[in-house]
Amino acid sequence: MSAGSVLVAMSGGVDSSVAAALLLDAGWDVVGVTMKLWGGDSDTGCCSVSDVDDARRVAQQLGIDHLVFNFGDDFAERVVGPYVAAHAAGRTPNPCVECNRHLKFDRLLRRAEQLGFDAVATGHHARVSTVSGHRWLARGRDRAKDQSYVVHVLPAGLLDRVLFPVGDLTKDEVRSRAATLGLRTAGKPDSQDVCFITSAGGRAAFLGERIPLRPGRVVDTEGRAVARVPAVELVTVGQRRGLGLPGGGDPAYAVRVDVAGATVTVGPPEALLTDIVELDDFVWSRGPIAGEVLAQCSAHGVPRPAVVDGCTVRWHRPERVVAPGQSVVLYDPTDTYVVGAGTAR
Repeated sequence: MSAGSVLVAMSGGVDSSVAAALLLDAGWDVVGVTMKLWGGDSDTGCCSVSDVDDARRVAQQLGIDHLVFNFGDDFAERVVGPYVAAHAAGRTPNPCVECNRHLKFDRLLRRAEQLGFDAVATGHHARVSTVSGHRWLARGRDRAKDQSYVVHVLPAGLLDRVLFPVGDLTKDEVRSRAATLGLRTAGKPDSQDVCFITSAGGRAAFLGERIPLRPGRVVDTEGRAVARVPAVELVTVGQRRGLGLPGGGDPAYAVRVDVAGATVTVGPPEALLTDIVELDDFVWSRGPIAGEVLAQCSAHGVPRPAVVDGCTVRWHRPERVVAPGQSVVLYDPTDTYVVGAGTAR
C-alpha cells in the first residue's frame, strides 16, 4: 500500500538521489522534479545542464517519472535581483536561503499541491521532529553536513508536508547507499558555490554586468587613507583579503562598508567584536520566546550561546560581527531544534 504521493526535488546530487530511493523503498508513489532556475551561464552549484541530466538519469535508474519545472522568472525576481541589490547597498546576501524560502518551500510546494501530491521531499540534511505534540525543524544527524541553517525558512505550518529522507543518515551512509544502488551520482562532489556565479568570472563579472562597480578608498578606524579597492560593492564586513593593504603589517579586516561614500573602513580583529546583533525579518518557529538560545551565523558556523529578547540577540561574550544581510538562526539550548531566525541589520 502506498504511503502517499511525493514530489522529490532532484538537484542532480547524491543526497536528493538517495532521498528518492529511500522514499520509493518506503512505499511512496515517487515522482522526481528538477527545477530549472537559472538560464544563464552556470558551471557551479546545482543549475548546470549536467545536473539536470544527472537527475533525469537517476530517475530512470529508479524507474520513476521525472519532470522539469521552469521557475526561472521567480528565481530572477526573488533570488538574483535581491542578490544584486544587496551588493549595491553594501550588504552580504544569502542566495541559497532565499532560494529555499521562495522556490523550494513556496513555489514548489504550491505546484505540488496543485498537482495533487501529498508531500514534497528534498535531499537536505535536516529532520522534522515531534516534541510535545508540535512539529519542529531539527538538525540533521550528520552535524558536519547539517543544513537546518539554510532551510530554517520553512514555515512550521508546512512541516507536515515536507520530508527530509536523508536527515537521519551520515553523508558516508548516503554515498554508500547510492553506490549499492549503482546510482550515477554516488561519487559526485557536493555543490559548494552559488549556481549563477561562474568559476571563471566570479562575482565581479556577474555584478559588473548589472550594476556599476565603483572604486573606493580604504581608511583605518581613525579615518586615514591606507589603500584603495577596485569595487566597494564587492567588499563584505569581516573580509581580510583583497583590500589592497600592504603586506607585512598587522592583520586588518573590513569593519564597515559605506557604498554611498565609496569607503571601506578597516581595523584590527578586535574591531569586529560586538556583544549584540539586531535582526530584521524575524520569524519564530512556535511563537516569540525570550531567553537562552544558541545562535548560528553561517551555514557551517559554530553556534554560540546568547539571549534573545524581541529582535535583539545578545551574546554571552563578544563575538565577531555578523555581516548585514546574513541569516542568524536560533536553536534551543540543546542545539537540536530551530526556534527562530532573522537577518542581521
